[in-house]
Amino acid sequence: MGTNNIVILAIESSCDETSAAVIVDGKVLNNIVATQSVHEKYGGVVPELASRAHQENLIPVVQEAIFSAGISKDQLSAIAFTRGPGLMGSLLVGVSFAKALAYARGIPLIEVNHMQAHILAHFIDAPQPSFPFICLTVSGGHTQLVLVKDHLDMTVIGETQDDAVGEAFDKTAKLLGLPYPGGPLIDRHAKNGNPKAFTFPITRMPELNYSFSGIKTAVLYFLRDELKENPNFIEENLSDLCASIQFSLIQMLLIKLKLAVAEHQVKNVAIAGGVSANSGLREALGQLAKEKNWNLFIPEFEYCTDNAAMIAMAAHYKYLKGEFSSLEVTPLAKMKL
Repeated sequence: MGTNNIVILAIESSCDETSAAVIVDGKVLNNIVATQSVHEKYGGVVPELASRAHQENLIPVVQEAIFSAGISKDQLSAIAFTRGPGLMGSLLVGVSFAKALAYARGIPLIEVNHMQAHILAHFIDAPQPSFPFICLTVSGGHTQLVLVKDHLDMTVIGETQDDAVGEAFDKTAKLLGLPYPGGPLIDRHAKNGNPKAFTFPITRMPELNYSFSGIKTAVLYFLRDELKENPNFIEENLSDLCASIQFSLIQMLLIKLKLAVAEHQVKNVAIAGGVSANSGLREALGQLAKEKNWNLFIPEFEYCTDNAAMIAMAAHYKYLKGEFSSLEVTPLAKMKL
């Protein structure tokens, strides 16, 4: 590896995944992820436990990323990190480590917006979307429609006004008695169910915005009433319940996506974020893309959930533009795109 190569170490610690990746001249060499299982028994991510786990996992994960990439710390051109949005304690661990390493090596520091990175995960591997395109970004903390004009030129054109769709998946799963994280389990059970078995409300918001708080309440009251008549209702109808809930959530996502594509007259459509791993959503999007003659882009499963490879890709484009951060940078729990 020559002295002119751009070699960036990226760190992701926004929630409960500790991840590190190395990118060289825009090519991701690895994507090391340590998953935290400590939260399962609590039914959700516990912020304090998450930050402690990051402290335990970060150095081994970084060491593995550097070792498996076949480089030394002397070859690093910059250190990248997730500044936000995310859990403050978790972000603080990653930001502090990145600042210390960049200072010790005397190399630039690059802050990355977590949501921007999710979208730029599409540029890790081929095929890559051409500009402009609309990206539906769906995760446990965010639901956004983003008009992407360039790698670092993005505009949010619609977003949830309350809960994210990933939160709706997980909380309705909890109502069904499924363990955390429940979203993937709803997807799994839905494959064997009838999506039209039960009807749940499709919330319609002004413009291109979303709302997912209503469906959680609707499911809560629906189950309460049915369980009064039949205590085994959930157990006997689990697959149909999962399929029906998933169908309603996906319809809400796609209704606004269709409006956004028509309004901005684009043919390139992408999806990003943890919920983009949902097979029901992928299948529904694929069918819609065929009907509408869209060019659809869906990242590999590895790059849907939180990972450092996407942070590395965003950092690469920021490095090319000389967008570096000072050592005084601090994490931001809420950070706009």
